[in-house]
Order: sequence, then C-alpha cells, then structure tokens
Amino acid sequence: MYTRQNQRNLTSSQKRRFTAAVLELKRTGAYDELVRMHDRYFVPDRGSKLRVGHMSPSFFPWHRRYLLEFERLLRGVDPGVSIPYWDWTTDNSPASSLWAEDFLGGTGREGDRQVTTGPYAHRSGNWEIKVGFTEARFLTRNLGRPQNPITLPTRAELQWALDDPVYDTAPWNSTAREGGFRNKLEGWAAPRSERWRNHNKVHQWIGGHMTGGTAPNDPAFWLHHAFVDLLWDRWQRQHPRSGYLPAAPLQPGDLQRGRVISLDEPMPPWNVTPREMLDHRQLYRYE
Repeated sequence: MYTRQNQRNLTSSQKRRFTAAVLELKRTGAYDELVRMHDRYFVPDRGSKLRVGHMSPSFFPWHRRYLLEFERLLRGVDPGVSIPYWDWTTDNSPASSLWAEDFLGGTGREGDRQVTTGPYAHRSGNWEIKVGFTEARFLTRNLGRPQNPITLPTRAELQWALDDPVYDTAPWNSTAREGGFRNKLEGWAAPRSERWRNHNKVHQWIGGHMTGGTAPNDPAFWLHHAFVDLLWDRWQRQHPRSGYLPAAPLQPGDLQRGRVISLDEPMPPWNVTPREMLDHRQLYRYE
C-alpha cells in the first residue's frame, strides 16, 4: 500500500525523485513504449474498431490499469515514488506550482510552443519526443491558449459530472448526451455552448502534445489522469448503489457490440476486466 499525494503538497525532495524516475524511464525507452501504448488504444468512435481507452465505458478502468503500469515502472527505479495528482479546479493557472522550473516546467515559447524551462525542456538533452505525428522533437505546450483563451474546469463543472448517478449510457460513446458520469467527466458531453468539459478541457488547456493520442509525451498527463482516477473513486463513494455499465456484453445486432467493453470482458493489452479495476484500495490510497 502506498499513497498518491496532491502535487501541491510534494516536498522538493519528492519532486526531484519523481522527476529522476521519469527521466530514467525515458532514458531506457520504457517511457516511449507507454506513449505508443496510449496512442494504439486511442480509438475514436467514428470507426468500427474496439474502443477501450477513450470514448467508451472502459475509459476509467483502462486508464487506472495504465497508470498502474507506469507506476510499477517508476517504483522499479525508486520504490519511494508514486504518481502525484493535480487538482485542476484549485491549481488552475500557468502560475500554479506544478508548472515551476523545479517540477514540470512552464508553457511553450511564442512561435513554436517549445517548452524551454524545467527538466523536460529539449535543450536539457533528456527529453526528445520520439512518438507522434509532428516533426517537432521538443515538448510543446500552450497553457491557457492565450490567442483563443480557455479556462480549466471549475468545481461546478466537475460537480455536474459527479452528481450523475448513472455510470454510462447507450450508445456508449462520445455522443451519449442524455447523461452518464463517464461521458460527462471524460468531457464529450457538454452544454451546446461548449465543445469540451472536464478531462478533455484540461488537455486542450495545456495544448501542444497533450491534445492527441500521444498525450503522455507530456509528463503532465500522469498528474492529470491520477486526478481523474481519484474522481472516479469519489463518484463511486457518492453513488454506492451505482455500478459499471454495461454490466453484460451487448446483444447481437447492437451496433456497439464488439466495440465497447462490458464489466467482465478483458481489456487489452493486459487481459484485465473492468471489474478487477473497480477498487484500488489494496494497492494505493489518495491523500
């Protein structure tokens, strides 16, 4: 049992140890393999393939298992390290502590959006982008998107998702507008005046490499998704009688059959079911 802490409470030593472990995974190539994995399972709902990572009910359990894989590798480097979480409803500006020189570094410079501060700046020689569709080999960000401003999700926007007692609804994809905690927190379901909410809005606020399937190229990804994982835990406690849906495989003839994962179907690439990911309390806790 270990603890995941709010990043704002980390000591200087804890920040250094987390950063050192991340840089070591990058050096060995293990980090880039994780980026490739996320990109492989970032399947949009317009196609006919299985959707396991995004735009589907398994968004939460798949990412929980994905974070555990990253954390296992981190702790193989330094057993005292775990993934911190970033509460973006509180630390909601480019001046927040996680963007400081001693942790994630800040926004990208004008023009090419290259991150030039912190341990993941390309000029430091330790962070070259090797997985993705752009030519840039440096990490990019555009915090807050100043040319077309966007804000991080508010507590009210987050509560709007947490208050929905239904886990997910048909058609089990990004178009499920009638309700469902998963789609509201993932951020596809939003009022007509908005394009994104919650999880998706955070990716857009950071910008740069965080806006596509290779988003884990930016280490901010892990802090963001650790908070998303914590929010799933909060929703479960707020709605103890509500469970993962769909509970059973979809019926023959359903257009989503074979495209979404039900409660006891295995999630690639680990052959682990959503049911096995419902409770993290034997592994880690949040502080």
